[in-house]
Amino acid sequence: MKILGIGNAIVDVICRVDENFINNNKLTKGTMKLIFDDKEFQSILSNLKIEKTISGGSVANSIVGLSQLGNKVGFIGKVSDDNLGRKYEDGLKSEKVEYFYSKKKEELPTGTCLILVTPDSERTMCTFLGTAGKINENDVNADVVKNSEIIFLEGYLWDEGEPKKAFEKAINNANKVAMSLSDQFCVDRHKTHFLDLVKNKLDITFANEQEIMSLIDAKDFGEVINFGKSLRKILVITRGEKGAISIDGEKVVENGIEKNLNIVDLTGAGDLFASGFLHEYLNNSEQIECLNKGREMSSKIIQQMGARL
Repeated sequence: MKILGIGNAIVDVICRVDENFINNNKLTKGTMKLIFDDKEFQSILSNLKIEKTISGGSVANSIVGLSQLGNKVGFIGKVSDDNLGRKYEDGLKSEKVEYFYSKKKEELPTGTCLILVTPDSERTMCTFLGTAGKINENDVNADVVKNSEIIFLEGYLWDEGEPKKAFEKAINNANKVAMSLSDQFCVDRHKTHFLDLVKNKLDITFANEQEIMSLIDAKDFGEVINFGKSLRKILVITRGEKGAISIDGEKVVENGIEKNLNIVDLTGAGDLFASGFLHEYLNNSEQIECLNKGREMSSKIIQQMGARL
């Protein structure tokens, strides 16, 4: 298998809201808030009109993108044997993603992510992890990991206890490891651990500018470039309107953004960027080709609702 994703198996529920809704619910626009109480989650959702429900999760979105580009891919993520869990599994299978997880009735329901899209197309997320956050080392099949060229992990998945053990088991059995830092709050919560992963365990790291600046406490982007060069691994940074940059040792490559796009929803932009980049990487392409394919995929996804093409 070309690539195996391991991440939070979450069903995305997409709703359009105005700026007041974000402020009234004390949310920080453009970030992800973890909600630990199902009642709180349901109360936020109760007054909203649902636009779309779709199988999601950051790495799962990337894996589906890779499948659509013709790669043989798989995914590991924990769901419960409930209505949303069954929908989730069907959603992956319909995209030709091999799902390496046998669902059963769990204490907690299948994870859900409420994606709130404001008129400026920015998305703010409220995530109730449910059983997705309870992934453990028994859920990770070491043989499947060993038989994959690369595994792709998400920072959202990393947490103390059982998820950390699942993460470590996957990394210890992998041929190559790629990971997305996922979210600035995620980086701030797990800074020491993430820095260790980036320096010592990962072959490819995906981050946006805010995440990587926060990770290394950089005062300017020059410090990020120097850090990337010192890694001797691949560091890929998306920079919004400044495009993206790939650092591989002394080799630093940049590309710009596509102009005149009809931007509808930024959900999944980073996920699909990773799909495009990894697709070209798996085909031994030059770094600029990897960046350009990432740009092509992310440009497509932001012109529609949701994180799946």
